[in-house]
Amino acid sequence: MTPILLAATLGERINEIFYGFDMWAFHFFGSMQNGFLTALAQLFTTIGDEAFVIPTAVLGLVLCCFKKTRKFGFALVFAIIIGTLVTNVVVKPAALRIRPYNTLQGNADYWKWYVGAGQLSESDYSFPSGHTTAAFEIAVSMALVFRSEGKKKIAILLPIIALCTMGSRVYLMVHYASDVLCGLVVGTIAGVCGYYIAVAICKAFEKSKALDGADADKLFKKFEDKQKPKYIINKCIICVALIAIFCAAYIPSLSEGGENAIRCAYNAEYDCQNEAKHDDDKYPAIDGKEYCKMHWKEKNAEVNGESAEE
Repeated sequence: MTPILLAATLGERINEIFYGFDMWAFHFFGSMQNGFLTALAQLFTTIGDEAFVIPTAVLGLVLCCFKKTRKFGFALVFAIIIGTLVTNVVVKPAALRIRPYNTLQGNADYWKWYVGAGQLSESDYSFPSGHTTAAFEIAVSMALVFRSEGKKKIAILLPIIALCTMGSRVYLMVHYASDVLCGLVVGTIAGVCGYYIAVAICKAFEKSKALDGADADKLFKKFEDKQKPKYIINKCIICVALIAIFCAAYIPSLSEGGENAIRCAYNAEYDCQNEAKHDDDKYPAIDGKEYCKMHWKEKNAEVNGESAEE
């Protein structure tokens, strides 16, 4: 059996093992659907979207340049790198688990809840949840840093927000509950690793006078004699940046999904409801049809006479 067939069997095996649990979770969230909770779920799910995570990682790089925020920056950046690599480079390609809105099209209850939640879709595989991983890698790494700074209330709040993001993925019917639980584990481990890597790096900076003296804050000398106002202004700048990043990710998401969304053209084993990569030059139309990321690769290999393993 080829590696790809083995991986596909792994995804199917996960479906079999967690079927009862996953369907119970869908029934639990589906039974409570209403307009308010759906809007709330769409709000929280944005925190795990790449449109939010990537700019947040860039903000983390900026924070690395300032001595007072160095630990936050390094923890954030390394947590995101580790979580992304494990989820998108290692686990998803190994499991190849197909999204529930593709595998459960014959389940009338599920389909009713999926449509009721807005018919959102992704363009890749399902296991584990990338949104959940992202939410927890950010929340856990930042919570540990805040806790080390004595700010326990913020440290408690962040994982709660991540849990809401986790629940939103099942509520919106785009992930199995087992997907988000795996994302929780991966994200938590990534967050813890990111924090301890940041601690180690900051200690290395402290041991080196040259490195410890590297501080972009020196560029703002006009605030040197106004330490408290400067501190307040810096916090405000970071908060405004995060709010702007969130809004830039959330507002476009309001028009996603629904009956008019551009879906993948694949309709062999099932009528693929994944988002077609119609606006990505890396995935051009094949024979005039648009495909999601996973089916584009399969179709492109077929058209070019390549083997599935290639």
